[in-house]
Amino acid sequence: MTAEFAIVLPALLLILVLGAATLGACAKQVRLQDAAADAARLVARDEPAARAQAVVAAAVGGATATIQYRGDLVCVETRAPTALPVPGPDIRARACALAGGL
Repeated sequence: MTAEFAIVLPALLLILVLGAATLGACAKQVRLQDAAADAARLVARDEPAARAQAVVAAAVGGATATIQYRGDLVCVETRAPTALPVPGPDIRARACALAGGL
């Protein structure tokens, strides 16, 4: 019984750590999406781009924002590194807002 427990315990701990890290990454994705939407609305209301980037950086540590103008739309694409214990792609989010909107 002890040998089986010694074999199963590390695998169980690995599953728990990866599950918790995945939930953290999902929460970070939601915060990043909200920050992208807020930043797009700020830029659409003619706020400075630096303020929009500060909103994104404050919402998610280490996040960056890129602002793109597409006709009447202002789009903000954000990206942040993942916090997973294994290497993976950056977390990304994009939001657009109608320029000149209130």
